[in-house]
Amino acid sequence: MDAPVDPDAMLMLAYARGDLAAFEALYAKHRGTLYRFLLRSLRDPQRTDELFQETWSRVIAARVRYQPQAKFSTWLLQIAHNLLVDALRRQRPTADGEEAELALSCVAIPEHEQPEHAWSDFERRRHLQRAIEQLPDEQRTAILLRLEQELSLEEIAEVTGSGRETVKSRLRYAMTRLREALSE
Repeated sequence: MDAPVDPDAMLMLAYARGDLAAFEALYAKHRGTLYRFLLRSLRDPQRTDELFQETWSRVIAARVRYQPQAKFSTWLLQIAHNLLVDALRRQRPTADGEEAELALSCVAIPEHEQPEHAWSDFERRRHLQRAIEQLPDEQRTAILLRLEQELSLEEIAEVTGSGRETVKSRLRYAMTRLREALSE
């Protein structure tokens, strides 16, 4: 029995043969997902725009070499993830002891130490977003790919270039941290 055909991969192959409408269809279908993934990972609209454009530029440049070995969406997110990792490596801040102490002294009082209040759905979602933003890069990427893109462990492993067990651990640690943050 043959594996199911990925319609997006078929569009990419058509684009490689010169069908511009196929690219337009891929772009229309995946632009929101890709942009959201990058924005949630970077939290900087200007840098998100740059990586968004660079990801599509790489797709265009790779059209002739494209081989549908994975779902198109997985391949697209893998390109974006690699660009994201490079961007995050370049921006890594370094702080000396004094800077770190100053930053820690400016941290707000934790939610669990403030008076309790009923949270609206919006406040709960915002609290979850903030908790996700506080995760280490690898955990945040894994959780966003799982929750927002609904990728399997294997697909996340492929996108991030990590082993399945590593992805499983990152998701487990991320979920533990999110539960702790949301229980506060």
